[in-house]
Amino acid sequence: MGILENNWGKLSALISEVVRYYVIIFRRVSFNLFTFIQKIIMQAFLGMGLLGSNFVKAMLKRGEQVQVWNRTASKAKALEAEGAKAFNKAAEAVKGADMIHLTLKEDRSVNEVLDGAQSGFKPGVMIIDHTTTSVEGAIERTALWNAKGFTYLHAPVFMGPKNALESTGVMLVSGDQQVIKKVTSELSKMTGKLVNLGPEEGKATGMKLIGNLFLMALTSGLSDTLSLAKSFDFSAEDVMALFEFWDPAKIAPARLKRMSEGNFKQPSWELNMARKDAGLMMQAAKQKKSPLIVIPAIAEAMDQKIKEGYGNYDWTVIAKDSIE
Repeated sequence: MGILENNWGKLSALISEVVRYYVIIFRRVSFNLFTFIQKIIMQAFLGMGLLGSNFVKAMLKRGEQVQVWNRTASKAKALEAEGAKAFNKAAEAVKGADMIHLTLKEDRSVNEVLDGAQSGFKPGVMIIDHTTTSVEGAIERTALWNAKGFTYLHAPVFMGPKNALESTGVMLVSGDQQVIKKVTSELSKMTGKLVNLGPEEGKATGMKLIGNLFLMALTSGLSDTLSLAKSFDFSAEDVMALFEFWDPAKIAPARLKRMSEGNFKQPSWELNMARKDAGLMMQAAKQKKSPLIVIPAIAEAMDQKIKEGYGNYDWTVIAKDSIE
């Protein structure tokens, strides 16, 4: 009997220890599960163009819940095969969403869609607008929606559809730093690099437009380059070969520094000589009827500065009025 009581006491202690162990495991699992569930937020995405639809596909691949809407309903409906939930009305798509993303056309469409969706907004919802808009529009919407009890943040991107799908490229934000801090984790998942430009409202918007201007100028310049090459019966491959041993990208920082400092009196390429070369380019292109987009406008700017007496200055003096 003594042996049985002794063994029963040991067995009882062992059972208690096992139960205590599983209680601890259960609590940890329950806590982690609760924490995981807390981290899952409902997102709505309005505007299913090439960029918006790929943003949504990437979100769904990360296991996020996304409700979508588009003016052309079929574009939103197509994403249901990927796991999204599509709605015919924007106000329905945003119901229950903690964060609303937009990729639309311009200021007017953003205003119209947000006005139409407002009745479905969750109290205090976060509105993240990736649309390229005017600086004034972004600033006005920030104040307007904040006054209504919601949070609006403009987060434009240097991203194409492929970037949106792969979460690469660059996203810009600026403004209320507390707001940006709250969304940094979520936005960082969407892009390769999230750049915070500081507390100035509208700065991200302006920098996006500046970047796009540069891309337009670069593309137009390349178009003129190919046109001039065509007038000489050179191929696009010939032009690409030029850039294999001559890298104009290395010139850009020094060129920008000279222009921003207004350092025009010590020329590396006189304006008069640059204008002569522009004339040769236009003459060659005209003879072969190859259209030029940028060079004629640059030639006009050069002529004006030569009339003003800057012919012997560095040719970058054409930017003089832009920095003063």
